[in-house]
Amino acid sequence: MSTVDEADFAKDVAEMVADHAPRLFAIVLEYGTQVDARIAAWGMELDEGAYMTTVDGRRQYALADAEGALRYIRGNPDTTPRLVWVEAPTHG
Repeated sequence: MSTVDEADFAKDVAEMVADHAPRLFAIVLEYGTQVDARIAAWGMELDEGAYMTTVDGRRQYALADAEGALRYIRGNPDTTPRLVWVEAPTHG
C-alpha cells in the first residue's frame, strides 16, 4: 500500500471540492421596469439538480435546475422574477 503525502492529499481534496462546489444564485423580483428590486429566494445548483429556499425560509424547493426556480417565485403582475448568479469573490 502506498502512502500519500499529506500536503498532496489536502491539495487533491481541495481541488475536488472546488470542481464540485455548487453555484449560488438568487431569484430577484424586479418591480416595474428597473424601478426597484428585492431578493425573494436563494439557491444553489449542484451537478444533478438545484435547491432553493425563500428568503423567509417558509418554502423550500428541490429542482431539476436553477432555471426551474423561476416557476415558483411570483409577485404581482408588475414584477418580473430574474435568476441572478452569485459571482465568486475575488481575493487580491
